[in-house]
Amino acid sequence: MKILMLNGSPRPHGNTAAALEEMEKVFAAEGLETELIHVGNRDIRGCIACGRCAEMGRCVFDDIVNELSPKFEACDGLVVGSPVYYASANATLVALLTRLFYSTPFDKSMKVGAAVVAARRGGLSATFDELNKFFTISGMPVASSQYWNSIHGRVAGEARQDAEGLQTMRTLARNMSFLVKSIALGRERYGLPEKEEFQRTDFIR
Repeated sequence: MKILMLNGSPRPHGNTAAALEEMEKVFAAEGLETELIHVGNRDIRGCIACGRCAEMGRCVFDDIVNELSPKFEACDGLVVGSPVYYASANATLVALLTRLFYSTPFDKSMKVGAAVVAARRGGLSATFDELNKFFTISGMPVASSQYWNSIHGRVAGEARQDAEGLQTMRTLARNMSFLVKSIALGRERYGLPEKEEFQRTDFIR
C-alpha cells in the first residue's frame, strides 16, 4: 500500500515540509510506502477548460501533472500540503490539483485523501476546506485527526516547535493508515460500493 504526498509549498524545507515529514515517519512505522514530491516551486499553469483531456486521457499541457497521473492512480492515499496565502492554498498547487483531478479518467473512489495546511496564524480552516473539496467531489474518503489538519509557524522550521500541530499530524497519519488498510480489507471481502450512472442536472431550463 502506498501514500503519495505532495508538498505544495515553494520552500522544500519549510513548515509544510515539517508537517508532511512528521506524517511520513508514522506511515513508515505503519508499514506503508510513501513518495513525497515537491510541487510548490514548479511552473504549472492553470486549466483552460479546453476539454482535450476527455479525448487524450491526459492533460493537453505535458508537464508534471501528466507525470503525477500514474502515481496518483497507483496510490491508496493522497496527502496534499500547502502554506496559507490570503486564506487560500498556494495558487501553483491549486492549478496542479485542478488539472490533475479533472484530466485523469481513472476512478478515484476509496482512495483516502488528507489535506495539511501551515500558516503563521490564520486562514488555516479556509485553506483546509478548499483542499478537501478535491477529495469529496471524487468519492475519496477524507482522513481526519484530533483537530483540523493544521500546523503553525512563520519562519522555516518553526512549525517543529508546535507540539500540538505535530501531534495532530501524527494522529492524522495513524488514522489515514487505518483507513487505507481497512478499505483494502473491505475491497477484498465486499468489493467497492455500487455506482449508479451519473445524472448531470443543469440548473438552467
